[in-house]
Amino acid sequence: MEDTSSVATLIDSTTSKIQQLQKAFAELESHRAITLNLKWKELEEHLHGLEKSLKRRFHELEDQEKEYENKTIEAQKTLEKRVAAVVAKEQASLERLQEKRDAAIVDIANAREKPAIVPGEAQCGAPSMEEKPSDAMSAESNLEDIKVSSESEGVEVKSYPQLITLCEEMDSKGLHKFISDNRKNLAAIREEIPLALKTAANPARLVLDSLEGFYRMEMPNLDGKKDSNLLGLRRTCIMLMECLSILLTSQDLVSIPEVISEDVKKQAKAIAEEWKPKLDALDMDASNGNSLEAHAFLQLLATFGIASDFNEEEFSRLIPMVSRRRQTADLCRSLGLSEKMPGVIEVLVNSGRQIDAVNLAFAFELTEQFSPVPLLKSYLKEARKASSPVKTGNSSPTAQNEVSERELAALKAVIKSIEEHKLEQQFPVDPLQKRIVLLEKAKADKKRATEAAKPQPKRPRANGVGYGPRVTNVATEKSYYPRVADRYPQYVYDRPYIYQGPADNHCPQLLGSATYNLSPSHGNYFGNGFQYQAPYLH
Repeated sequence: MEDTSSVATLIDSTTSKIQQLQKAFAELESHRAITLNLKWKELEEHLHGLEKSLKRRFHELEDQEKEYENKTIEAQKTLEKRVAAVVAKEQASLERLQEKRDAAIVDIANAREKPAIVPGEAQCGAPSMEEKPSDAMSAESNLEDIKVSSESEGVEVKSYPQLITLCEEMDSKGLHKFISDNRKNLAAIREEIPLALKTAANPARLVLDSLEGFYRMEMPNLDGKKDSNLLGLRRTCIMLMECLSILLTSQDLVSIPEVISEDVKKQAKAIAEEWKPKLDALDMDASNGNSLEAHAFLQLLATFGIASDFNEEEFSRLIPMVSRRRQTADLCRSLGLSEKMPGVIEVLVNSGRQIDAVNLAFAFELTEQFSPVPLLKSYLKEARKASSPVKTGNSSPTAQNEVSERELAALKAVIKSIEEHKLEQQFPVDPLQKRIVLLEKAKADKKRATEAAKPQPKRPRANGVGYGPRVTNVATEKSYYPRVADRYPQYVYDRPYIYQGPADNHCPQLLGSATYNLSPSHGNYFGNGFQYQAPYLH
């Protein structure tokens, strides 16, 4: 504010400065020491114009400053409200939890104070074993809620009871094999794994043992693609760590340090330190936001609570490598990287990954700082710019198809983002859908034209000599003309034309009549394409 007042004082003093300059100018003219081509009136108008422009700009800056201050105040108020709401929810949850604990303790104490029931007492009006007191039943129901590994919870795994057996036996290799064999039903298995992990003697140790072989020697396929078995193993490792995180967050009375022992944490830290140097060779552009290696490393830090043992700046740079994965937002919150997200989104925008940037902006409520619609439009613009250097006359059909595919993929990705985040009013999808229809039509036309331009395979001609069909003197060896309906569909024999040996000295004898489906204006043709003129009959 002090700078503003000083600038305002300076602007107000310009009038007096102009008056002083006018006096000096008049005095200079009175001495006539030099001849001035500039009149004072022109100079005064120029100075007044500058003064007005400066004042107008100053007032604009003042208005912008006030607007910014108002926005800052509103943002602070909104933040305070959200903090208060979160605190209130936490307090309410704690109160509910305390009530459940107190009720469970009271019910357990009441159940223990009840006298033991002997078999004879059932006939004397005492409640039988089948008629349990209501307080004992309520105690059991509360115990089921707070037990970590109750039998009733284990029964919930109905579809795949093998999971319970594998977890009880702490068989990490068997767990990997079972998931790999049932990958078609992965969604159902994923829901039941957290429940099955409860039955393990040490769930954290079981999941940590399952990470063995994550960086085993990769065996590339003959076509140059990555080892599919290794990719499946890595996805399973990530899924198991995520399921362990779900199990840990669902515990009401068991804290994380009790579930994850210090020995397990040390082993997890050793694995993370072993993986960390291998991440330096990863290329952010090559991973395209879908790196399993980076995701596994970050998930390891989050699940086993060892993020504080590593440099936050270093592992926050891995977020762009996993930006396309659906777990990215939750993973960043677990690692405490919410404050780093503006920088991550900026990196994504600068690297041409605006779709991922928009998703993270919505996930972390940063849409005011990173407006979604301009980002999506710039993504489309860059996609079209990447397609523009290819000229139709100088490029191969394959290159043109790749260009069309890139633009189609960009259009479909933008439409999906618009629909997911409900931006139809700000960014209508109708023009984009019309563009997709045009590109797909052009693609289909090119495909048809390419197929038409391909050389057709030569078909064998019907055997013949001169203008007549090939004949034989043996009556039993009957020669038939092959049907060539696929080449000359309008000239088809309905009945075979058979030569049966000489009947007289003038002309051959024809058995039956050969019927042709010929147009009257096209003359007579055999199936081999040669024009046939009927022999002159005496």
